[in-house]
Amino acid sequence: MPIHNADIALVFEEIADRLEIQGANPFRIRAYRNAARTLAELPQEARVLLERGEDLTRLPGIGEDLAAKIREIVDTGHCSLLDRLRRELPPAVTELLRIPGLGPKRVKALYHDIEVQTVEQLYRAARDGRIRALPGFGEKTERNILQAVETHVSQSRRFKLAVAAQYAEALTAFLKAVPGVKRVTVAGSFRRMRETVGDLDILVTAAAGSPVMQRFTGYDEVAEVLSAGTTRASVVLKSGLQVDLRVVGPESYGAALHYFTGSKAHNIAIRRIAQKLGLKINEYGVFRGDERIAGEDESSVYKSVGLPFIPPELREDRGEIEAAHAGRLPKLVELADLRGDLHAHTRATDGHDSLRDMALAAKAMGLEYLAITEHSRHLTVAHGLDPLRLARQCEEIDRLNGELEGITLLKGIEVDILEDGSLDLPDEVLSRLDLVIGAVHSKFHLSRAKQTERILRAMDHPHFSMLAHPSGRLIDEREPYDVDMLRIIRHARGRGCFLELNAHPERLDLLDSHCLMAKEEGVLVSINSDAHSRYDFINLRYGVGQARRGWLEKHDVLNTRSLVALRPLLKRTM
Repeated sequence: MPIHNADIALVFEEIADRLEIQGANPFRIRAYRNAARTLAELPQEARVLLERGEDLTRLPGIGEDLAAKIREIVDTGHCSLLDRLRRELPPAVTELLRIPGLGPKRVKALYHDIEVQTVEQLYRAARDGRIRALPGFGEKTERNILQAVETHVSQSRRFKLAVAAQYAEALTAFLKAVPGVKRVTVAGSFRRMRETVGDLDILVTAAAGSPVMQRFTGYDEVAEVLSAGTTRASVVLKSGLQVDLRVVGPESYGAALHYFTGSKAHNIAIRRIAQKLGLKINEYGVFRGDERIAGEDESSVYKSVGLPFIPPELREDRGEIEAAHAGRLPKLVELADLRGDLHAHTRATDGHDSLRDMALAAKAMGLEYLAITEHSRHLTVAHGLDPLRLARQCEEIDRLNGELEGITLLKGIEVDILEDGSLDLPDEVLSRLDLVIGAVHSKFHLSRAKQTERILRAMDHPHFSMLAHPSGRLIDEREPYDVDMLRIIRHARGRGCFLELNAHPERLDLLDSHCLMAKEEGVLVSINSDAHSRYDFINLRYGVGQARRGWLEKHDVLNTRSLVALRPLLKRTM
């Protein structure tokens, strides 16, 4: 069974959870949590790195012991340490940590004092009033736990896009190798590049007699077969991700792809248009009476209702059908349009590779320029640069630019926006750089008015070039801070500065709706990787997907410009 980075990260997270419940050494717990984050954010599969003979101890937070455990998991699918820890505590007890308000100490008390081992047992204990009597709990806490459990149970699990991609790409490659299979396409929200994915919908065309259904349900990663027939099957992978497979005929392929890509609202709107024309659209084709008149490809489906092809990322019933009718569909930006990346870190702060390594990796991605934008001194956890260290890095960039061919490094900084809107480094230092990216890294819970004014004051700074990850959100981990994004976008237009679309799969920030807002206001967006290692530039594809969901075209994106065209735009903000 192929082991993915997400699988290894889950093993390390569970080890950390179990150690924490047991009261183990905090440094040991933190090491596993840091390793889990490293694996979760690593775009390259660890198993591929091992196959290449690469040294995993070069990865951040991975020492000899953790590297050995990664190899053990990749080779065997198990971790002996986790197996031992599971024997010491019930298997389901770590699920209790997913309930808001329950930390390791409370989980330990629930387990030892009233033998709560599962979420269901927790619910019954709270409902029956048995939790309030425990030390450190009380009636209010018990009531909050009950509400949190009800919310937790009602929410369906969703996977971040980059995590879903690990499973989708491996399964697609597996299915393409099955005899008789001709086409394999992942549809659904994954194809629409939604930031999170609830399940995977896979369409296959295959020759008669192909064993694709048997191979699919027998795939090594399948934990449970929900249903299996001659043309459709549903399984749940060991990761918990549900996958639905449908085998369709070539004459229906386009109709099925349209139907299962969605969104539901978009499909309903298209069917209504078809009904007015006396047509019926379903997963098998476009029909006039009993006659199939279209459906072999998606373009034929749209053409049957008088529309041009609408890209999957736009199919959310947010004006794309009206735009298609009027001939105003955007020509969406593509990954190949990017000429550079304007946000990256090296090991000078919290990155993991040298300037040279980052430059060469960017060049290998086909980029012509790369801005090095380390953190500033206020972000001590990232070993941010003070003026002296920044000056030394600028000198090193100048030396390296004299040696490199085919890639140019730009001198920048990701400077902290302080609570009062001032920047973390003095004007005299910032004026020497090619660009200054401002970022909020603290005080996330200011009021809407204060947070907005803080950012607007920072943008008024004469050397401010770009606002990094503008909403500050981390998907499923931290909500966006409360700001008036329209005011910020209009202020950026007035100042002539730019907004970042941070392509890191944990962020994907700007939101797609804010990308569209920036486009409408004439503010350029920069699709940046926020790379912290030479592997991270591959994440630009997720940023491009988010940009496409936000209707952005090549001319709406700052870093589609050549370096010659870019420099005057950056100077305009300095």
